[in-house]
Amino acid sequence: MDATMRVIEREGVAAVSQRRVAAEAGVPPSAVTYHYASIDDLLVATLTRVNDSYVTALEALSDDPDEALRGLAGIIARRGSGRAHLMAECELFLMAARRPALRPEIDRWNRAVDAFLTPRLADPADRAGVAAAIDGLFLRGCVEDPPPGVKEVHRIIVRLVPVRRNGPAGPR
Repeated sequence: MDATMRVIEREGVAAVSQRRVAAEAGVPPSAVTYHYASIDDLLVATLTRVNDSYVTALEALSDDPDEALRGLAGIIARRGSGRAHLMAECELFLMAARRPALRPEIDRWNRAVDAFLTPRLADPADRAGVAAAIDGLFLRGCVEDPPPGVKEVHRIIVRLVPVRRNGPAGPR
């Protein structure tokens, strides 16, 4: 899966093939085809791994309302893996529009974001709007130079999700 991400980082998801991933990983092509019968299987496994890291990070955020939003900003603005890696992740997520096998992972991400937002926003429409903003902030990280930092992302998020310490916020 690391090899798959490196291929996507350099050349985009369209360049992923079992042969190219095998060459990147330094293994015979048969090793990739043994574990992943199709390109979709390989992409699903790679997206699942990416998604696991995000969902785990989201679920581990503090119960403190302000700390949780700062943590969310950190997840969105993280730069440890670099812009090419973020672009590869986003490309995998967008690929779900054309590859139904990837959609369950997108649904899992959306459910995790909604679960994070539910205690903070009672109205499902408010949560959907904030979720769309979160996805948009990830995309901005791919295209803006410099990409939005943690402070900027936090300022945006707290405007959309006011810090409430006494239960979920009501509709606006």
